[in-house]
Amino acid sequence: MTNWREIEKKYYMPTFQRMPVVLVRGQGARVWDDNGREYLDFIGGLAVNSLGHCHPVVAKALAKQGRTLTQTSNLLYSVPQLQLAELLVKNSCFDKAFICNSGTEANEGAVKLARRYGKLHLDGAYEVITTFNSFHGRTLAMTAATAQKKFQEPYTPLPSGFVNVEANSIAAIRDATNKRTCAVMLEPIQAEGGVNVPSEDYLKKVRQWCDRKDILLILDEVQTGMGRLGSLFGYQLYGIEPDIVTLAKGMGGGVPIGAFLCKKKADVFKVGEHGSTFGGNPLVCAVAYAVTKYIIENDVPGNARRVGGYLGSRLAKLKAKHRSIVDVRGQGLLWAVEFKEDMAEEIMLRCIEKGLLINKLKPNAIRLIPPLIITKGDVDEAVGILGKVLAGEAK
Repeated sequence: MTNWREIEKKYYMPTFQRMPVVLVRGQGARVWDDNGREYLDFIGGLAVNSLGHCHPVVAKALAKQGRTLTQTSNLLYSVPQLQLAELLVKNSCFDKAFICNSGTEANEGAVKLARRYGKLHLDGAYEVITTFNSFHGRTLAMTAATAQKKFQEPYTPLPSGFVNVEANSIAAIRDATNKRTCAVMLEPIQAEGGVNVPSEDYLKKVRQWCDRKDILLILDEVQTGMGRLGSLFGYQLYGIEPDIVTLAKGMGGGVPIGAFLCKKKADVFKVGEHGSTFGGNPLVCAVAYAVTKYIIENDVPGNARRVGGYLGSRLAKLKAKHRSIVDVRGQGLLWAVEFKEDMAEEIMLRCIEKGLLINKLKPNAIRLIPPLIITKGDVDEAVGILGKVLAGEAK
């Protein structure tokens, strides 16, 4: 039998701390490894597999478009790209869309758009305010935007133009705003940074401040968008409308795609000021269109809201039973469980032994980000395994 872990060690750059599982097949919320062992997947491709693994909608769109047209370049019109853009705009508060390849690219594009706005309307303002414990991507610019030292320190000096401030503090944003500020970029809920849920009025206050200063509000919904929090977009939960939103992950249901959408106010790009070779190609757009259409027409956000609420209640009961848990927090199907001690690695590995895949978010926290199509039965199974692990039960 091929030893894929040794092949990885020999040929692949060691940039990932991999879990000891080699996956070869998936269906719905289940995956199987190279030994034929089944797992309940509560990682979901890091919030990517919104409809689960190998959903018929994804498979059908891939096969059909793969036989039709896969790449044209953006020098020509492409029907799937325009269908997707229309669908996103008509189901949001935005006026225009740009399709790219990833969440990082979406955030890069959003920042470029904000800087262009600053140059045209704010006397050349170019700084973007972001918050500590945020996560916006892996490029150099987005590493500067991501206010976490563990991501930033290996690559200093970082590109300028980003001001990192305390999260969930309108005062911090006010104090950081100056004549160079063109935008504030936030996640509705900080996902990678700890599943940190803001106070109820925080985003409203930020929106009001941005309006007062005529600067743009960018919401990074790469992880919270497309139904993850129980509504199609996270901003809808907070009663605000950003000027720009970024999307990726769940929009493609497994294919690499991203997008940023903007209101008319922020629609300042002119021909030649932004672009992409592969961004918005017919293959990925056909899949993302099918996935997004399915999410909307089948109320997948509603399932995330209902089942996510049930997951939250089950985790709360687990917290009441186990003193090792100090906090349970989240929304929809994005949850974190935080422990008193740095035990997340051990818990993750023991859950794997019992057939559950979870994400070690921090040394003392795990994250649950399953497909949006899971059932209450899946929740019972997952929480049951986690409970057994916390109780120290044998395999």
